[in-house]
Amino acid sequence: MIAGRYTLEREIGRGGSGTVHLALDEVLGRQVAIKRIGLIPGSDNAELERAEREARLAAALNHPNVVSVFDLVDADDVRWLVMEFVDGETLSERVRSSGPLETTEAARLLGQTADALVEAHGLGIVHRDVKPSNILIAGGDAKLNDFGIARATDDPSLTQTGLVTGSPAYLAPEVASGSSATPASDVWSLGATLYHAVTGRPPYEVGDNLIGALYKIVHEDPPRLPGDHPMAGLLTVMMNRDIEARWSMPRVRDELGRIARGQLSTIRAAAPATATSAPRQDTGVLPTVQQPAPVHPPPRPGHPGARRWGLIAAAGVLAVAAVVAAYVLAGRDTPEAVTEDGPSTPRTSQATGSSTPPLSAEDTREQMDAFITSYLETVTSDPEAAFQQLTPEFREASGGFEGYMGWWGRVRSATLEEIESNPSDLTVGYTVDYVMKSGERDTQRVRLQLERFDDQLLIAGEGS
Repeated sequence: MIAGRYTLEREIGRGGSGTVHLALDEVLGRQVAIKRIGLIPGSDNAELERAEREARLAAALNHPNVVSVFDLVDADDVRWLVMEFVDGETLSERVRSSGPLETTEAARLLGQTADALVEAHGLGIVHRDVKPSNILIAGGDAKLNDFGIARATDDPSLTQTGLVTGSPAYLAPEVASGSSATPASDVWSLGATLYHAVTGRPPYEVGDNLIGALYKIVHEDPPRLPGDHPMAGLLTVMMNRDIEARWSMPRVRDELGRIARGQLSTIRAAAPATATSAPRQDTGVLPTVQQPAPVHPPPRPGHPGARRWGLIAAAGVLAVAAVVAAYVLAGRDTPEAVTEDGPSTPRTSQATGSSTPPLSAEDTREQMDAFITSYLETVTSDPEAAFQQLTPEFREASGGFEGYMGWWGRVRSATLEEIESNPSDLTVGYTVDYVMKSGERDTQRVRLQLERFDDQLLIAGEGS
């Protein structure tokens, strides 16, 4: 029992900041999530400071769409953070398992998150790490979690520049360049989260190319939704590199509420410029049947190359490199920080949304097995959702959705017979038994190359 009050029941998550348990509050008779932060005596552990900050800032918020912090207790020289237990899943987990969200559902969940941020900003609190894995979904409602790197606007540390904290793919340009985060930075991050929610992928590919990702965020135009998407216009005023042109959080909340009610957005996105694409090749979509040759995977995102570096001016490289150094030093313990061994893809606890250390080889193998199993279960019942589990490059190489359905439209069922995943290079081989709509049966051995995007796996191509 912790502090004479909290009885630990079972471990429900491990994060970079500690182990999380489900516990029973014996005094009030309710379940809570309790996070073990660290040892106390003589400790200068930044996680202790982070826990105290999270407790203090979250306790100041009394909002139905914020995960409540109840207590911060010391027991046996260990500090524990006691929080509301949320029995649900994160937004990133929802998108990974069910595909991109439908417009009104995305608007409703993100509208609730925006309302929580309006409350936080009103109290002078900037969250600084708004992202899909910090939004929990339970009972159909959203709850914003993890104020561990949040700051009050009167916090003297906000005056420091060159200190980058937060998750790279969702950072606002001004934060990625080393400036202090503001409420406008949370607006950008919520816009990046919106993009992920309705497309199924993060707005920027990070992987092992952190410098390249930060350079794109700071210097290039942000990604956009198709012009006919109901939230295309809203995204342009959230992910706007001009801070003055960026909408305020209350205005964003109100617009999301309007869209959630089925009303048309008040903003119209400019029609995207048309580009002439190269003739589409007959590529043999997943899987290939009686095709002349397998499609080789497209170049891995973030793969170093002379052309990429030739496009970046030396001064730009030095500036962004300085930011990256600050990010790695200051944010290595924050969610989705990059480790010395390469990019980590944190898992999140359904109860707390806390990030975890890099996956072990066995955990990665299990994740890959589960991904392929889920993909084959989905592809014949909901091919549009399955198509979203391909990288953008491989969707194009497969001839778009029409080309993809050239094969899968003929398949009635696909039964996985054998699977062998290799976590070292993210390749997976499996045997699958197809039953065609014509009544014919076909058994094939398929090999795929997977790719990590944010905290999910996608199919990047067919392996050799």
